[in-house]
Amino acid sequence: MHYRFWGLLDSCLAALANHYLFEPVACTPESGWEKGQVENQVGNIREWLFTPMAKFEDFSALNAWLAMRCRELAGRHHPEQSSRSIADCFAEEQPLLMPVKASFDGYVEEIRRVSQLCLIRIDRNRYSVPAKWANTVVSVRLTAERVHMVSEEQIIAEHPRRFGRDQLICDPWHYLPVLEKKPGALRHGAPFQTWDLAVPIKVVRDRLLKQDQGDRAFVDLLLMARSLGDSGLETLEVACDLTLQAGVISSAIVLNEMRRLTDAAKPKDIAKNNFPELIKRIDDNKALYPAKD
Repeated sequence: MHYRFWGLLDSCLAALANHYLFEPVACTPESGWEKGQVENQVGNIREWLFTPMAKFEDFSALNAWLAMRCRELAGRHHPEQSSRSIADCFAEEQPLLMPVKASFDGYVEEIRRVSQLCLIRIDRNRYSVPAKWANTVVSVRLTAERVHMVSEEQIIAEHPRRFGRDQLICDPWHYLPVLEKKPGALRHGAPFQTWDLAVPIKVVRDRLLKQDQGDRAFVDLLLMARSLGDSGLETLEVACDLTLQAGVISSAIVLNEMRRLTDAAKPKDIAKNNFPELIKRIDDNKALYPAKD
């Protein structure tokens, strides 16, 4: 495991050097004098930013706090130009720096097999993949914050990366093809039990599941919402709200409301035959009695 870690680190460093076109220079192990002020600066930054040790709920909060602290530290006097601040010197130097034309997309890539349950195990956690890729091999790209599943040179799934253990991270939309064949999974399937839906959708779902073939009816609503793209859930929420106001809960009524909402949003096509025709008026007498030769 130790050699595998350093092998991954070397490959990442080589990719970074090839991207930004610099040549890394190796130093002798345990020879701090060869590294200039690097080790001292690491100690200074640890003291400035992480003493005392701060705690945050996620990386976003940590990055926001670090950005604030960096702006505060930039207000200090420059170590060589004491009459100016670090921020002032950097503002003068920044236009002379080479611009970054393409950011480095740093990630660790691994090949993993998708299980029969459309899941991939990564670092003691399981992430869902669309049912289409069950029992296949896909590429997994790990960054500090995201997990990307890639197949056929396309991103097929994306999740926020979790650093705990034994967590299940599912996207219910990945299992929609399964619901088409087995709508009963809607009642007991783990991805759907924890699905955070809007209140009107939850109320309609609970009402429909009490009816005969209610699971199939709700699956039809989800299929309709999926066909509408990114605005599908919002349209379904409005349609469910209108249906609840009417007082009669039926999948047919919800589907009708969804069609009405989407049809109203689409601009109507103007047929060529609907354009007004320009008629040239002529003298009635000349038309009825043409001139004789």
